[in-house]
Amino acid sequence: MKLQQSLLDYISHSLLATNETISVAESVTSGLLQFSFSQMQNASLFYKGGMTAYTIEEKVKILNVDRKEAEECDGVSQSIADKMALSVAKLFSTDWSIAVTGFVTPIRSSGYNLFSFFSIGYKNEVILSKKIELHHKTQAENAQWYYAEFILGCFKSELNQVSILK
Repeated sequence: MKLQQSLLDYISHSLLATNETISVAESVTSGLLQFSFSQMQNASLFYKGGMTAYTIEEKVKILNVDRKEAEECDGVSQSIADKMALSVAKLFSTDWSIAVTGFVTPIRSSGYNLFSFFSIGYKNEVILSKKIELHHKTQAENAQWYYAEFILGCFKSELNQVSILK
């Protein structure tokens, strides 16, 4: 599966035009957002990097997520996505950040549902937080790609909003 090139191009051009940077913290998408940013034209001029913190332990240790909260929700909540977004922006010193955590297989702690939470940060503030819900029979790989594309589409909208306000 591959993301729309026009979406990637738009994001690349927007970040270059504003001379702003981005970093990513992923769990459920396991590197697909990082891969997508690395495929953008002139990525090294705006994409500073990212990380996949797949376990609660890594979210706590690297992204300063609250251990008690993470253990209560298996590392998946809007609050955790928000914290991941703010922490990765601080770690990489970026203007923008994206974070995502969720489930791609129906398990007990997810109520046998597939969903993710993502957050987009800008200038050390979370400006968008959303939950994505998918049909419980969605294949894991398809779920990961869907989450990534949906998040990048939302990021494109946020880039538009910020540029309008400038």
